[in-house]
Amino acid sequence: MMSTTPRVARASRLLLALLLVAAAPRANGQGGADPLPSWNDGPAKQAITSFVQRVTAPGGPDFVPVEDRIAAFDNDGTLWAEKPLPTEVYFVLARVRELAARDPSLAGRQPFKAALEGDAAYFHEAGPEAVLQLLALTHAGMTQEEFAYDALRFLASERHPALHRPFTGAVYQPMLELLAYLRANGFQTWISSGGTLDFIRVFAPVTYGVPPERTIGSELQRQSRRAAGRLSIVRLPRPEHLNDKDGKPVGIDRHIGRRPLLVAGNVLSGG
Repeated sequence: MMSTTPRVARASRLLLALLLVAAAPRANGQGGADPLPSWNDGPAKQAITSFVQRVTAPGGPDFVPVEDRIAAFDNDGTLWAEKPLPTEVYFVLARVRELAARDPSLAGRQPFKAALEGDAAYFHEAGPEAVLQLLALTHAGMTQEEFAYDALRFLASERHPALHRPFTGAVYQPMLELLAYLRANGFQTWISSGGTLDFIRVFAPVTYGVPPERTIGSELQRQSRRAAGRLSIVRLPRPEHLNDKDGKPVGIDRHIGRRPLLVAGNVLSGG
């Protein structure tokens, strides 16, 4: 379903720009005595390295074959910063401002009202459902390629309002090291986010080194359509799956089909 349309060509240039502006250093997990140099030397780091050594030691009592070494990571507050708001919320807010400039009446309707007023408490209380609702209202009707282009354009041009750096730099270096360390020891690393699958598919390969096919997230319903001899996948304004709280084990089962050996998350978001 890819083509050499001008939009796709622009998306390729944006991806190159995004790679150049990514501010977070990337650890490769190899070649150094300490695979987790940003971690404090304490019980958490020791537990991680001990666990990895045990499950990768051939012939050991806890050895796990490579095909079963699966690690699933939460995203908001675990891999990228979620305060004052997660990265994807800022992406949606940018689209809301574009739409409100065309239709000022949106300013009096929720969730547009909270978005335009910067009411972070509204979104923290309403949870991912509110973000998914906004996404359906602002990005439905687009093809998947059009959505990916918008996401790339946002990541390549906008900066985090509190940290004053590219959003690709609003991530946690210790967790980048952990992802790389696990991959260097034969683990598949997966992202399981309450955010949307499609936005994470754009963000994760560049910033986390996680390919699109190893991302799990909330989803809108989609439909295939053919126009001018070309087949496209179009986003519909209806939720398909909310990948948060009890929905996360369901999402993991849908996409991975087996129980992860390691999971990582934070208690702050409750997801």
